[in-house]
Amino acid sequence: MRSYQIGRIWGIPIRIHVSLLVVLPIFAWLLGSGQQITLYAGLIEGFTGAPLDVDALQRGQTPWLIGSLAAFGLFFSVAVHELGHAWAAMRYDLEVESITLWILGGLANLGSIPREWNKEFWIAVAGPITSVLTGAVFYAALFAIPSSLHVATFVVGWLAVTNIILAVFNMVPAFPMDGGRVLRALLARSRPYGSATRIAARVGSIFAILFAVVGVLSFSPMLLLLALFIYGAASGESRAVALADLLEGMTVGDLASAPDATIDADATVEDLVGRMFADRRTEYAVTRDGDVVGVITVEDFRSLSEDERDRTPVSDLMATDLPRIDAATPAFDALMELDTGRASEAFVVGGGRVRVVSRADYADAMETRRLLGDGDPF
Repeated sequence: MRSYQIGRIWGIPIRIHVSLLVVLPIFAWLLGSGQQITLYAGLIEGFTGAPLDVDALQRGQTPWLIGSLAAFGLFFSVAVHELGHAWAAMRYDLEVESITLWILGGLANLGSIPREWNKEFWIAVAGPITSVLTGAVFYAALFAIPSSLHVATFVVGWLAVTNIILAVFNMVPAFPMDGGRVLRALLARSRPYGSATRIAARVGSIFAILFAVVGVLSFSPMLLLLALFIYGAASGESRAVALADLLEGMTVGDLASAPDATIDADATVEDLVGRMFADRRTEYAVTRDGDVVGVITVEDFRSLSEDERDRTPVSDLMATDLPRIDAATPAFDALMELDTGRASEAFVVGGGRVRVVSRADYADAMETRRLLGDGDPF
């Protein structure tokens, strides 16, 4: 689903996911209902000591004004929370690619997650600390608001309470939430990073199940969505770290090899068909003067007639738009590039020659590393 950029802060693109555009009106409607206002008014009075006229808050269109202001204020608070993470990451010279606000809150996309436990710890806790400070600012603002401005008092008080709740909730050790990342950072002080990730991911999965159970019993779709997100993200992070461990120290050039099945670019498709039957293969690297210039599979010429196959050169049908990756690129980074481009193969350039690397090459290398290594990160 699409995201829309609404601006930049510190050079970081701030984006709104389309899901947020759907949930904002729903959230405003839920908060604008009379029952929610009564509930939160009592909470705000108890927490802040600010007196509120509940009857005035529920007259006419006031509830919908409150709901709209509170909804936008919430996601402003989430953006500030994510900027806290971004600020800490930039202090460690890490790239922050973007901040995206979506249905379940916000996400600061870092170019890479540091494996040093202290860096991840401070980047993770920076968000909750920022939320606490933001809540304190809203709390202090209550003393500057005239008591007659009931709507402003309610919304500002609500944001003071909500930012504290946001900070506490994010510290729940449900990886990959902030608390889960703090847990992984602390675990990584005394054990390998991959092992720390697996433990934190398991804890996150347990919390995901608990959230799902509570979501079903309380008929809360948001809790169910959160449970699915935590479970999927924790599993994905664990797999990604396991892959990185298996590929550590390897470049994509180490994985790529000269293709064992090639055909000249000037050969006809009919020549290729004969090779495929003889070799029992359906994919070939296409070469010209010894260099790989493309890849062709049976799907590329399936629709041609026999007459067309006899006069069509392989070079007319070969795929040449594969990603081109430098041979010195770390193997894990190259795999992420393949995933981003949804490609199964890529050209590997280096040493004066062009080779091809495929997901099958990755599978073979990781299986070999797993069998010869010190353990099974999966």
